[in-house]
Amino acid sequence: MNFSSKLLEDAVEAFATLPGIGKKTALRLVLHLVGQDKLITKEFVSAIGNMREHIQKCKVCHNISDESVCNICTDKRRDETTICVVESIRDIMAIEETAQFRGMYHVLGGVISPIGGIGPDDINIKTLLERVQKGGIVEIIMAISPTIEGDTTIFYLSNQLKSFNVKISTIARGVSFGGELEYADGLTLGRSIVARTVYE
Repeated sequence: MNFSSKLLEDAVEAFATLPGIGKKTALRLVLHLVGQDKLITKEFVSAIGNMREHIQKCKVCHNISDESVCNICTDKRRDETTICVVESIRDIMAIEETAQFRGMYHVLGGVISPIGGIGPDDINIKTLLERVQKGGIVEIIMAISPTIEGDTTIFYLSNQLKSFNVKISTIARGVSFGGELEYADGLTLGRSIVARTVYE
């Protein structure tokens, strides 16, 4: 791809580093910004800069947040006795989109994968156990993608939680095995949350 401008080329290269964005799409996005009023482009750049500078992880559930504790954890209308354990922040967004769950969340930040070199200490398991240890938790829902690594993680967590008096359930298998939660359609995901089963 030949560029008449080094500035344009640098901008295209930057956009092309984003997941799912190839060089042609990156060029189209950059040319769109070039055609916009400078103020609009400045606001766009400012929004990205502010997000990267100030966004943080919730110290309770590890969700993304503007503050040290996210708005889900501070929402008194939510059920504080139920924690839905998810693999990633995107899974929270997918579940929230269904409007079928009003409890709390805990983001593991991955799953146990011996092949990938990811062990229990590499994901947010310790903080989950600390939350349960404080008391008041009645149910833990394992809303983790139905893969071998996901099932390994659920098995490990259920063993760690055995000593606590909590109900452990998993989302119903309306989500196909090997699939990723964030790509499940809202209706299927919503029904999976509602029709969760006790984990044996």
